[in-house]
Amino acid sequence: MTAAGVTVVVCAYTLDRWAELESALDGVHADPVSHEVVLVVDHNDELLARATARWPGVRVLPNRGRRGLSDARNTALQAVRTELVAFLDDDATPSAGWLDALLAPFADPHVVASGGVAHPVWPDAGRPDHLPEELWWVVGCSFHGQPDSPERVRNVMGCNMAFRTAPLREIGGFNVDLGRVGTYPVGGEETEACLLLGRRDPAARISFVATAQVHHHVTTGRTRFGYLVQRSYCEGLSKATLARHAGAGAALATETGYVRTVLPAAVLRELRHPRHGLPAAAGIVASVLAAGIGYVRARVVPAAPVTARQPLASLVEEPA
Repeated sequence: MTAAGVTVVVCAYTLDRWAELESALDGVHADPVSHEVVLVVDHNDELLARATARWPGVRVLPNRGRRGLSDARNTALQAVRTELVAFLDDDATPSAGWLDALLAPFADPHVVASGGVAHPVWPDAGRPDHLPEELWWVVGCSFHGQPDSPERVRNVMGCNMAFRTAPLREIGGFNVDLGRVGTYPVGGEETEACLLLGRRDPAARISFVATAQVHHHVTTGRTRFGYLVQRSYCEGLSKATLARHAGAGAALATETGYVRTVLPAAVLRELRHPRHGLPAAAGIVASVLAAGIGYVRARVVPAAPVTARQPLASLVEEPA
């Protein structure tokens, strides 16, 4: 382990986000907390070459495993030399003080992970009417109704999170059967990792840090109603897969309360203002239906073979 104590990991897969990637790494480099930086490029040789030339002070690595975000993160996890590892999306820009705030909970030895807030950066057209704040998870941002207890939450948000390196390696890192591949919006790998960390050590805690903030860029494509439906459907698929891996109770505990209380209240609120609230209410209903269809489909279709989980080995050579 190095004296720095933390490595910031950014994973990238496309040149289409080059400007956002520059903003993310500029923000990381501006952070006063001492840290290393690792950029993992997911099976894109052109991006790998360009990033290596652009950031000579960054450890730029190719994804050594399966294409997708999970194994890109696992590549970094095997390469880091620090006790803590923080993950930032390639289209998220950290606010001032982000890293210091994100790492503060680790002063408690029982904290194994921490996560922060993601504010949406909407395209020029602004926030679409069909995406009320309850649905901002669709675009990878913090949303109204999410658990936000600083003492203990079930899981962290992937665009803004940190872990103790050793326990995360011990559980096998991030599940390659879950997680986004390119633009296909599946997920759940962070939730499963957090659940496994809790099983590994019942005293382990996952902390939410409201002051650890990033600004997550939202593309025009993700503001379309069709993306809302697709993302919600894939969320249902992901939750069904997660339920097979971790059990339905753990996989859906947070979502059950959200669907039963938060979303109905939001629909009623929006319907009081039908002139501008109808699109938001329709978005909520469509999201729930699409997620439900995805969940049921994944539960009734025979499951693909599960990839065996093994602890991740460190690929760092420790000094003699």
